[in-house]
Amino acid sequence: MALSLEIKDVDAGYGAVRALHKVNIRGESGETVALLGTNGNGKSTLMKCVMGMVRPTSGSILLSIEDKKHDLTRLSTEQIVDLGVAMVPEGRRLFPRLTVEENLLLGAFRPSARNQISKNRAFCYEAFPVLEERKSQLAGSMSGGQQQMLAIARALMSAPKLLLVDEPSVGLAPILVSHTITKIKELKDRYGLTVLMAEQNFHQAIRIADRGYIIVHGGIVFSAGVKDLEKNDLVQSYYLGT
Repeated sequence: MALSLEIKDVDAGYGAVRALHKVNIRGESGETVALLGTNGNGKSTLMKCVMGMVRPTSGSILLSIEDKKHDLTRLSTEQIVDLGVAMVPEGRRLFPRLTVEENLLLGAFRPSARNQISKNRAFCYEAFPVLEERKSQLAGSMSGGQQQMLAIARALMSAPKLLLVDEPSVGLAPILVSHTITKIKELKDRYGLTVLMAEQNFHQAIRIADRGYIIVHGGIVFSAGVKDLEKNDLVQSYYLGT
């Protein structure tokens, strides 16, 4: 399915505090786009803008699906989800007193995903076997790595076309970070997803990204294919320590 995301000249903030300044990002069908930056630079705010949870004060966010354009700044979060956009939020945001299975079923709220519940649930259990083993366990009693798997699987239950992943490495041990990032790539390839991933772990993000954007103080200061990112002076200063 042909899909593209174009974020153009987006400003956004919270009251008098501006968090984003003229942000421009694009993502094409089947790509993984990495939004790279340290904490507090606007990555999560941009994700929330795409999901309709924060309204930009100016600019546009256009999602094209099969040549039909949708301005996400004019749609509610529910309408955006119905288009096939799903988000794995920072901190996972599971329902801790519900079971693994119940959390997954809540991910299938989108009308067009409801008739695919059995198929998508089987896919999630195949992708993350530990979730099937623990399907009756309360989500809040699982380890951080298992909760991250569940958060990703819950998003997949909505049968998304565009998957937003916000800080998947937060709170995870290094080996689990590597596993999680690798799994995102596997799922993207197998499910035919387009992925926008916000991540501060530069080395892990560029392993799976096709293109990266560096965001500093709410503005995009550099963008390039992943092969050119490491050559940038800003990247070497902020991430590589050279």
